[in-house]
Amino acid sequence: MKKLLSIVIVLFLSISLSAQVPPSPNDGGGAPDAGNTPVGGGAPIGGGIFIMLALGAAYGGKKVYEFKKRKLEE
Repeated sequence: MKKLLSIVIVLFLSISLSAQVPPSPNDGGGAPDAGNTPVGGGAPIGGGIFIMLALGAAYGGKKVYEFKKRKLEE
């Protein structure tokens, strides 16, 4: 079980730590007042959302497992 959890964590981290394309010199380097870039330089949040969903699903699965285990003991 610990091996599987370790593998899953490593896979999620490798996805979220992928290299990003450097900003072009024409957009002001991500400054909020330069060009059409939004505040924050258009930072991607997709990887963070994926990680949060996966952690929530793992936590929910753990709670269901514990509930069923407790139910069988009664």
